[in-house]
Amino acid sequence: MASTPLPSLRRRQGLTLSLLFLAGIINFFDRSSLSIANNTIRSELHLTATEMGWLLSAFSLAYGFAQLPLTGLLARSGTRAVLGAGLGLWSTAQLLTGFVRGLPSFLVFRVLLGVGEAPFYPCGVESVREWFPERTRGRATAVMSMSQTLGLAVAPPALSLLILHFGWRAMFVGLGVAGLLAAIAWSMLYRSRDAPGDRELSTATHLPASTTVRTESVWRLLLRQRRVWGMMLGFGGINYTNWLYTAWLPGYLQTARHLSLAKTGWVSAIPFLAGAVGMFASGLTADRLAQAGVDLARVHRSNIIAGMVLSACSTFVVARSASTPAAVAGISCALLFIHFAGTSGWGYVQAVSPPRLVASLSALQNFASFLIASVAPVLTGRLLDRTHTFTLALLACSLVTLLGALSYATLGASPAWGRTG
Repeated sequence: MASTPLPSLRRRQGLTLSLLFLAGIINFFDRSSLSIANNTIRSELHLTATEMGWLLSAFSLAYGFAQLPLTGLLARSGTRAVLGAGLGLWSTAQLLTGFVRGLPSFLVFRVLLGVGEAPFYPCGVESVREWFPERTRGRATAVMSMSQTLGLAVAPPALSLLILHFGWRAMFVGLGVAGLLAAIAWSMLYRSRDAPGDRELSTATHLPASTTVRTESVWRLLLRQRRVWGMMLGFGGINYTNWLYTAWLPGYLQTARHLSLAKTGWVSAIPFLAGAVGMFASGLTADRLAQAGVDLARVHRSNIIAGMVLSACSTFVVARSASTPAAVAGISCALLFIHFAGTSGWGYVQAVSPPRLVASLSALQNFASFLIASVAPVLTGRLLDRTHTFTLALLACSLVTLLGALSYATLGASPAWGRTG
């Protein structure tokens, strides 16, 4: 097939990235909504911190397990259909959450939210790989990922105002309606690229171009690689840190730092904006080094390890902080460095995976990492109920992040496909 003309290609790249960015913003508005309404909902529904932890973990567990069937779904239906269906499901679940009356129904809708949001990153990584050449893929991935931290940064003040003026139930309904509109836009406007027409879009791998991999053998192929295990366990350290702060930052500021809901919304935005800076810095660094001819796999793994170690140190500082400004500064550094590492975590998937396995490896990495991350909300809630402080939860987070960095430094450095048999 003929390659896509350059002006049309650029328009399609821009549209694809815009749609992914919009879906990401809504994704992380929805993901953070329960955290922002944490204390309000706990008070109205008479929930303990441990029960709130289970609500937060129900999402992440469902999100993790829902990664597993994505390989077959993407192979059969493509990114357009899979992400469109996911958007519709998670937005409907979010809308219906506005009508819950107790813990059981709340748990059901949190599970559906997790299942619906599961396709976002695998579909996003696959779409970026499909439409962008290697020399600009780092920035494209960073822009897509920045929707996460920008969404999380804008969400606290915006959703806090919604809660104060209209109540938490109206907040969930409004977010659900916005997501359904985004699902329609994605399904109508996004198109897959059948013929890349650019040799850079098919990076060199250890599998020949003619190789085909049956869906049923994908997991066996991936799980034979020590490097894959390093990525799965290592990214768990990234997601543990990310999910701890996503799930409990507003609650931490209100409970440990005694801020009001209104103030919490504005203060919570600062660390997530720092995270956006970390994401963009990671993508920019990777692209510049790629243009200079440095091996991308080496660049991304170095970024990951350095970012995780610095994030762990920052979280340790938060646990020992005596003042609110010091704690917020520590959290900001922790999120800046963890998102610097996390963006390269997705770049590492693209750099080391054969093209046909990018979505599968993305899904497997997400699955394993969210199983690990799901411990964070429940453990934090349980420790909060027992000790009435976040100190132990923060120290545990610092340790998990360091172990994740160790996983990337050891297993994650194993030989690539074709060298291990």
